[in-house]
Amino acid sequence: MAKFNIKLRKSRNQPTTAEGARGFTREPRAELFLLGVSNMVGADTFYEGATDRDTRFRDLVAAVAVADPDWFSRFVPWLRSGAMMRSASVVAALEGARAQVAAEIPGSRAVVNAALQRADEPGEALAYWLTRHGRALPKPVKRGIADAAVRLYTERSLLKYDSVGSQVRFGDVIDLTHPTVRDERQGDLFRHALDRRHSRDNPLPASLRMLAARDALMALPVEQRREVTDPAVLGAAGMTWEALAGWRQGAMDAAAWESVIPTMGYLALLRNLRNFDQAGVGDAVAEMVAAKLSDPGEVATSRVLPMRFLSAYNAAPSLRWAYPLERALQHALVNVPALDGRTLILIDTSGSMQSPFSKDGTLRCWDAATVFGLALAARAQAATVVSFSNASRVFPTTAGESVLAAVRRFKDGGYFYGMGTDTEKAVREHYDRHDRVVILTDEQAHWHGAVDVAAAVPAEVPVFTWNLAGYRVGHTPTVGNRHTFGGLSDAAFAMIPLIEAGSRDRWPF
Repeated sequence: MAKFNIKLRKSRNQPTTAEGARGFTREPRAELFLLGVSNMVGADTFYEGATDRDTRFRDLVAAVAVADPDWFSRFVPWLRSGAMMRSASVVAALEGARAQVAAEIPGSRAVVNAALQRADEPGEALAYWLTRHGRALPKPVKRGIADAAVRLYTERSLLKYDSVGSQVRFGDVIDLTHPTVRDERQGDLFRHALDRRHSRDNPLPASLRMLAARDALMALPVEQRREVTDPAVLGAAGMTWEALAGWRQGAMDAAAWESVIPTMGYLALLRNLRNFDQAGVGDAVAEMVAAKLSDPGEVATSRVLPMRFLSAYNAAPSLRWAYPLERALQHALVNVPALDGRTLILIDTSGSMQSPFSKDGTLRCWDAATVFGLALAARAQAATVVSFSNASRVFPTTAGESVLAAVRRFKDGGYFYGMGTDTEKAVREHYDRHDRVVILTDEQAHWHGAVDVAAAVPAEVPVFTWNLAGYRVGHTPTVGNRHTFGGLSDAAFAMIPLIEAGSRDRWPF
């Protein structure tokens, strides 16, 4: 078991950041945590290629899953449901299960099940395993995927996710994992999924009414389909906006959007605001969309990350969406703590912070850092906000200003620098007896002559680093009053007052 010993060994050589500054390695759980909350599997970052990054992630998962299975069993479900990292949590669950099976450690079935939260994910998990490890499925992996299929497979999810273009379809998951159905109707659904997969011409079971309604719509001649605009008819057939666009075989006009908007989910609405405007959706329907977007209960249930509202705000030019998105973001930041005293907030806007934060590249790391830096400032009793790169500059905050308006002013005012990462200099120049320091960064500081980037801050003053990239080497040691976190969710920032109150639990789960 020696190879899974996670005690940190001191290197003979002082590690450095990617830009040559003195760096600090982390114990494996902390390294895995930071990499997990920032790792879009298969994506390059500024300083680390996708292959090396994914290999490091798998190696850390295997080591930590065996060395501290209790921590790992809490980390993976949180990674999926708390940090909202889909691909990373699936890979972590499967690679952790593989390592735990080899080490004869129980419990990985539940972890695999917990990592799969959307109906296409059992197939994605199985596709990943078959590609990397072959057809031999350990029992915990097989049963965890089967548990998820029973929980997630419905008529609606079959229509939405069981695509002929998928490597592993619903029927393949059922064939390979043998899930136990929860009732007779789900048994009908599973048999039909197998019939679909194997092109069997068996009649559709009578219990599957949504599938029958979809078949009836598909039987309509194309020239008649544009006349079907009743939301109840389309909803009964499980017609998503993507399916409706393909079924109509033509552009989505205002009538088409208005027919499907009542059944669209929160994130789907958020992503299509520009499309609604371009199609000319009427004001009455737009008001319904705006009300849903800005409803605090809908925001909480959707679990949309705050940065999504910035992305939608940037994409949708119409003023009718601006105020609902402002309100939605404020609701999404409900757990950002109200910090007393004086807080120094340093936002890294160096060139490496232009790395993608979202898979589609519409948001950069510095966008995410700015959203949360300004959200912290809005909630703080007294905040000094600084954008830093090679140079640094104080961003003047305005009382009562919304976060999205402040982000727009930050961008329009030239606060994104795009140069080097002189973190130590920024801390030294702007720290002035503040009660705490928060640095939002990828930690890849340029060379400096100090012990670490926070050397100018007295030891009794806490310094909180929020790492947005998950690189191996950090810019400060995580000892005493120096804390490093990852995962830009409002819940993560709630750790600040907990730590200042004396909590020793460094993990948000």
